[in-house]
Amino acid sequence: MQRRRLRLGMVGGGQGAFIGAVHRIAARLDDRFELVAGALSSDPGRARASAVEAGIARSYADWREMARAEAARDDGIDAVAIVTPNHLHAPVATAFLEAGIHVICDKPLAVSLSEGEALAQLAHSKKRLFALTHTYSGYPLVRHARELVEHGELGEIRVVQVEYAQDWLAEPVETGGANRQAGWRTDPALAGPAGCLGDIGTHAYQLAAFVTGMMPRALCAELHTFVPGRRIDDHVQAMLRYASGARGMLWASQVASGAENALRLRVYGTKAGLAFDQEEPNALWFTPLGGAAERLTRARVTSPVAAHATRVPAGHPEGYLEAFAQLYKDAALQIDALNDGRAPPPESLLLTTVDDGVDGLRFIDAVLKSSAADGRWVEIARA
Repeated sequence: MQRRRLRLGMVGGGQGAFIGAVHRIAARLDDRFELVAGALSSDPGRARASAVEAGIARSYADWREMARAEAARDDGIDAVAIVTPNHLHAPVATAFLEAGIHVICDKPLAVSLSEGEALAQLAHSKKRLFALTHTYSGYPLVRHARELVEHGELGEIRVVQVEYAQDWLAEPVETGGANRQAGWRTDPALAGPAGCLGDIGTHAYQLAAFVTGMMPRALCAELHTFVPGRRIDDHVQAMLRYASGARGMLWASQVASGAENALRLRVYGTKAGLAFDQEEPNALWFTPLGGAAERLTRARVTSPVAAHATRVPAGHPEGYLEAFAQLYKDAALQIDALNDGRAPPPESLLLTTVDDGVDGLRFIDAVLKSSAADGRWVEIARA
């Protein structure tokens, strides 16, 4: 049976917004979604112009109006993509969940743990999908790395090392208003209390948890702001303790001069280690204890989870946009299943969800508490 494309709406992501364009490309890549409605800007004129430019039929001046109107239409949207600054994630998601519409939201989930927990409770009560776009979990070789850990190929995990380094905020580019992305990401009223921590530190944390299947029990952390006058952190470093006895280290920095988008993960067990570099996503290094390093490549590994996330033959590079599209593909599979009243296909269940978002907010909350207490060890809250 041929399925119709799911109807998608978007809130935020108007002209000049980087992540909105990425979501639109990702949603269309596997031909599972059709973008039909949007409230792309808080400025009505800019919202209309953005909708025309993106080929969106129905433009709204306000996301509240959009949620009400789309829920009332026979051909209303099945899901909404939320690509606004962080402070709007929770109120926008709440409005669409209340309207019975599935949600695909950029990270972090919210600006506080209490907001995130309320969203999770609402999504579960409404029986609606709430996907969170932690892009890097969509890479085939990240999913294969998870499979290797899960099947015991590394043995007992001892050490987890994850880092995410960028340099785009190494200077005060948020001043003067020319760089809108820097402007809102360094404004605590829009980004929330976590700057670099919430923007890329949560990606590093989620990647380590996704691959290892382990959540730290406690952490010792320090936030720092290097650029004078900046109101929010641009650097974070943390030590992690796991219930299993494993130890971890995480650092993220947006003032690391010379770094582009250097997200890297290394995991070491009693039998082997693995290493993944996001800037080289078509290779995964696996090294047995005492053995030679093996370079595993996308489309040559045999795990079903990697095959599910692979689109083109070996030797043809896949990257960031395809990883992002994988989240939309898995979201479509799960929405179809929910609409049909059946269990979602197992291959779609690696999609990051609202519950992963709550875990990320618990990490943020613990880092903020530890740093405020001069780096003392803090237990990470659990449900």
